[in-house]
Amino acid sequence: MAKPSDEQQRALTGLLGLGNHSARKSHYPELAARLDELDTERNRYKWLFENAVHGIFQASLLEGMRAANPALARMLGYQDPQEVLFSLTDLAGTLFVGGAQELESIGEILQRERSLLGYETQLRRKDGSVLDVLMNLLLKPDQQGLVEGFVADITERKLAQQRLQQLNDELEQRVTARTNELLDANRNLQQQITQRKQIAEALRDARDAAEAANRSKDKYLAAASHDLLQPLNAARLLISTLRERKLPDVEQVLVERTHQALEGAEDLLTDLLDISRLDQAAVKPDIALYRLDELFAPLVSEFQSVAAAAGLNLRVHMGDYAIHTDLRLMTRILRNFLSNACRYTDEGCILLGARRRGDALRIEVWDTGRGIAADRLDSIFLEFNQLDVGRAADRKGVGLGLAIVERIAKILDYRIQVHSRPGRGSVFSIEVPISREVPLPISQAAPQPSTGNPLPGRRLLVLDNEVSILESMSALLGQWGCEVVTATDEASALVALQGQAPELILADYHLDHGVVGCEVVQHLREHFSQAIAAVIITADRTDQCRRSLQRLDAPLLNKPVKPGKLRAVLTQLLASR
Repeated sequence: MAKPSDEQQRALTGLLGLGNHSARKSHYPELAARLDELDTERNRYKWLFENAVHGIFQASLLEGMRAANPALARMLGYQDPQEVLFSLTDLAGTLFVGGAQELESIGEILQRERSLLGYETQLRRKDGSVLDVLMNLLLKPDQQGLVEGFVADITERKLAQQRLQQLNDELEQRVTARTNELLDANRNLQQQITQRKQIAEALRDARDAAEAANRSKDKYLAAASHDLLQPLNAARLLISTLRERKLPDVEQVLVERTHQALEGAEDLLTDLLDISRLDQAAVKPDIALYRLDELFAPLVSEFQSVAAAAGLNLRVHMGDYAIHTDLRLMTRILRNFLSNACRYTDEGCILLGARRRGDALRIEVWDTGRGIAADRLDSIFLEFNQLDVGRAADRKGVGLGLAIVERIAKILDYRIQVHSRPGRGSVFSIEVPISREVPLPISQAAPQPSTGNPLPGRRLLVLDNEVSILESMSALLGQWGCEVVTATDEASALVALQGQAPELILADYHLDHGVVGCEVVQHLREHFSQAIAAVIITADRTDQCRRSLQRLDAPLLNKPVKPGKLRAVLTQLLASR
């Protein structure tokens, strides 16, 4: 280590109060070592001051900057710290953006707290731009207004905060916009819900109005059917009576034309009533077990004469089968099949048959008629549709028969099939559930039409509240050779019968004063203590009427009565007695 100079030794001697005494000279080496340590420490702090990342300065709040490190000079845009010292002699005017008011506020805090930590402010750079900084200020004790400060550039943080705030503002704007969109969508949805509710209410009102109109229509049809069918029934019976009489040719032609007109009106009215009831689901099937001959026998009896009159041969082929079905509805289907076969077959034969197919029995009606083209098979089940009819005069029926068949098949859940070859004929079939058990036959007689005529001389009672019906029925039955007794109610029937029971009763279902023909028949059976055969004639097609007839064990004939069917039913009932 270098030996201190004479001047240094004298300074130290004066500072420490040492004289030239030899004893004091022994402390020089120790003092010199201490000086070296202080110099090293001073150099280290100088290095830290000059190379610090953050700005460091010493300044007087009144007189300006005293010292500054290079980092502070770079922050403020100066080339070196000396330029800072010369430029920043007035801190209020040249450094702090807040000016004298901010500097005064800083001074008050330092006088009171002795320090100011984490103080964010803005400093003015050399080029006039603004710098965001974070300061820690310390007031040096015993030195009036001398402050040491540590400065950190927080421009990036401020920019990040601004960007974050901007993003937050944008997010809030997006949330607000999305919220407004959702509110608008919710309002639109509420409006749609309200509109849908209004539409639903309007639809319910329309449906209720339609149902009310349908109920009103059904009531009207029910009432109109009775009022229309009564005179039509009387006219049909009278015309049938005239047709069976020998008349001059001119009168016979007029009678035949009248018969055809009434038959067309009857078919149309009957089919319209049936279509209305089927569309309103007013028909409920009553499934029971029946032998096949119970189904076929009335149909064969009815259509044997119809086929013969058209020059056709009606053949029947059936086995010993039993089926689960509604006898009334199934009879209507087969009657329409047979009726169409008779209408559209000019020559040849018609076959009513049945064959087993697994768990089902396929009942078929074959004809040798004109046939149907393959592309026209689907359209034959449409309402009021008749194929190959060019002129109204060539029409046969009204085109509702197969439409009724299709609706009944849907109610019974049966499958209908049609196969046809133009010019060769057609076959209509329906599959019915077959039964493993076959009940005993009601009668051992085969279901063939009777060869004899059991009607002449038989005593029949006709009950009806319409005088015109009584007169027409009496004329027709009398022409068939029957002894006819007529009455309008139970009391007049007992008087007219004069204590002698009739062999058969033909009764209208609806009589006067709410009395039904089934009750009168039952009372007459009890009065004479005999199971008198009975036939109920009515325009009522309700299930209630049908159930009453089942309890009475009497066949039903719908108005207007077909004379051929009436004769077939009477022949079958009287032939068995």
